[in-house]
Amino acid sequence: MLEEIDAQVQQLMWDVRERTLQRMKKSYDVDLKTSYKDLVTTVDKENEQFLNQRLRQIDPSARIISEEGYGDRVDNLDGHVFIVDPIDGTMNFVMQHRNFAIMVALYVDGRPTYGYIMDVMNNELYHGGNGHGVYVNDQRLNTPANNGLHDSLIVVNAGLTLDGGHNIREIEKQARGLRMYGSAGIEMIYVITGRIGGYLSYLKPWDLAAGMALADEMGLVAKGIDGRRVNVLSSNLVLVATKQVTDDILELVD
Repeated sequence: MLEEIDAQVQQLMWDVRERTLQRMKKSYDVDLKTSYKDLVTTVDKENEQFLNQRLRQIDPSARIISEEGYGDRVDNLDGHVFIVDPIDGTMNFVMQHRNFAIMVALYVDGRPTYGYIMDVMNNELYHGGNGHGVYVNDQRLNTPANNGLHDSLIVVNAGLTLDGGHNIREIEKQARGLRMYGSAGIEMIYVITGRIGGYLSYLKPWDLAAGMALADEMGLVAKGIDGRRVNVLSSNLVLVATKQVTDDILELVD
């Protein structure tokens, strides 16, 4: 059953990519959510409604957590739970028309079982889990080298960098370099492919769930900044990294 769900969700990700590309050719509305830096578009909302409707057809008993409010009220991860981000990196979507992703995860009884991250503009679907490895389209990925902080680029949330808490400036100094891409999905892709060694950011469930499932499958680490296992329903300041980068960063965090 899970393998059939996986196959259908993979096809769904390609379908929603095509819909997104077509909508980008037309006009769409852009609204503010909490501030002028927190945007939502009609494409976010349409994608979420489309994804949720199809997921209910694929797995009728599952519950859905989704960013724009079209999902269910979910306070536990019993059974099958999908976690949906219809456009991750909406600011990039609006301002750049690149560097954004669409993400879905399936959790089964609290376990991150399958993750799906669609890099829309690069035509790449990162997917996998449940012991079967992680793939980009049809190509299986190898686990990234377990490099430490001195040998790794890292991505840090802009707000965290500006605030400077948790000894973040020292962490950034000790890394080989600092990058920011503005999309959790894109940044998760860079961790699981070894392009960066660690990603530190404030994340909500839909920002984290798919990448956490893929990171777990790749033998990478996803932890809270306090070193504890992440509760995906109330995720906050999260580190996704190689084991060595995780150790190096946790030694420096105050």
